[in-house]
Amino acid sequence: MPLDFTKHFVAVPTEFKLRNYTGCSWKVMVKLTNGKVTLDQGWGTDAAIHLIKIGYMVTFKLLTPDTLKVIIFDEDGIEVVNKCGKHDEAFAAKE
Repeated sequence: MPLDFTKHFVAVPTEFKLRNYTGCSWKVMVKLTNGKVTLDQGWGTDAAIHLIKIGYMVTFKLLTPDTLKVIIFDEDGIEVVNKCGKHDEAFAAKE
């Protein structure tokens, strides 16, 4: 995430809840390295569930100090839509 992203926080949270418009939500850990905010643990699972590929665009909107709304667009600019079931199955398998 861009360095300017951190200006929205007194302190960058150690984790964010990501939420999509269908109501699915999941947590990812946040790492601050060399002044850059990166999504760490949990992001790989999310990227796999959404089948995010090179060329996709992911947008984030700050909803609360620790919650981001996520919208994913494919290479044609079409929003990628996933149901919560995929999230439930993926995270249940890890437990």
